[in-house]
Amino acid sequence: MAFKSDYPGAASEHDPEWLQDYINSQEKRQSLYKRTLFAVVLSQIFGGAGLAAGITVGALLAREMLGTDSVTGLPTALFTLGSAGAALIVGRLSQRFGRRFGLASGFIAGGIGAIGVVLAAITNNIVLLFVSLLIYGAGSATNLQARYAGTDLASAKQRATAVSIAMVSTTFGAVAGPNLVEVMGDFAMSIGVPALSGPFILAAAAYIVAGILLLILLRPDPYVVASAIAKAERETISSNPGYKAETLKTDRRGIAAAALVMVLTQLVMVAIMTMTPVHMGKHGHGLSDVGMIIGFHIGAMYLPSLLTGFLVDKIGRTAMAVASGSTLLASGLLAAFAPGESFMLLNIALILLGLGWNFGLISGTAMLVDATNIGNRAKMQGSIDVMVALSGASGGALSGMVVAHSSYAALSFGGGVLSLLLIPAVLWSSKSKELKASQSS
Repeated sequence: MAFKSDYPGAASEHDPEWLQDYINSQEKRQSLYKRTLFAVVLSQIFGGAGLAAGITVGALLAREMLGTDSVTGLPTALFTLGSAGAALIVGRLSQRFGRRFGLASGFIAGGIGAIGVVLAAITNNIVLLFVSLLIYGAGSATNLQARYAGTDLASAKQRATAVSIAMVSTTFGAVAGPNLVEVMGDFAMSIGVPALSGPFILAAAAYIVAGILLLILLRPDPYVVASAIAKAERETISSNPGYKAETLKTDRRGIAAAALVMVLTQLVMVAIMTMTPVHMGKHGHGLSDVGMIIGFHIGAMYLPSLLTGFLVDKIGRTAMAVASGSTLLASGLLAAFAPGESFMLLNIALILLGLGWNFGLISGTAMLVDATNIGNRAKMQGSIDVMVALSGASGGALSGMVVAHSSYAALSFGGGVLSLLLIPAVLWSSKSKELKASQSS
């Protein structure tokens, strides 16, 4: 059956026949879009389990090995710093070779880093721990960048939904991971390794499986297909000067606003989340309580994604970014003023923290995809994810110092107030777009 091309003379004679089929057929592109989402969903389930290990016990492992609270934020800082470098590399690899190779490489590297953390715990080697945490961060960066794969072939009205489908699938692994802390700890002790290294055994297996799944299932590569479509569109424009192509435009203000939304939400979320297990430990909460609260927190980060994606596509990026700042403020205030012994109030604060991050990441991601074109998208996504990761690293590193020299309450209050800065940023970007639209009409 033949399909009419979307672009006059779109298919280039230099493209292989299978690629021309995707350029010329909207139906085939939609089919590939759905298959890509399926592959991303499977990888995110395993990736979420790998991500949860470092969040749950990284700070506790560092305190056990180093014997001081002042550096308990360092593991989060290190694997978040590692994720910054990995985000840049994965973005560049995806731009050059496609999502399949870039994402699979990042997940497998994260698995290798998790193995290194286990070896560091066994040998009590601090240097190996720090190096391994840096490498382990590649899994976190890749887990986030996988959300972009679903948007490569999505229409403008599908983008936030595509991101949300990828993110909600992370919930299954991410919620299970923290609640397997004690099980994996018992397993670790049964094979003669420290209990706190158990979750990293799970992380190693989960990340490596995620990478292998993408190598097998992400064919044809959605970014390769999307790039070929953009190339065909450019050729159409050159031969048809009157042809308008929204997909080739770049909005610099939109990119800046999207970056700020994602950077601030990451900074606030990581800072408060990192020190919550330590804060709970000081107030008599056991490891199972910590695992449960972090599990609820990660669930709030990912589980509402389908609803969030729908709202971002329906009521707008700006409204949901404003909701992100407001929710993070509520979380910070509740965490700051809740009694340390109150499991319920701390749990609600961490749920709100995850929810605010979810609103910010999905709205910011959709804003970024809207503001870029396929020619610069993967590279720009990688570069901004570097900033997101660095903000998380800063939040993780500074959180321990703030708590050591002040209090958890001061950290939480400051984070909540800081999150309000994203509101004027997105309103500025939104008004700029409205002004341009009125001038062009």
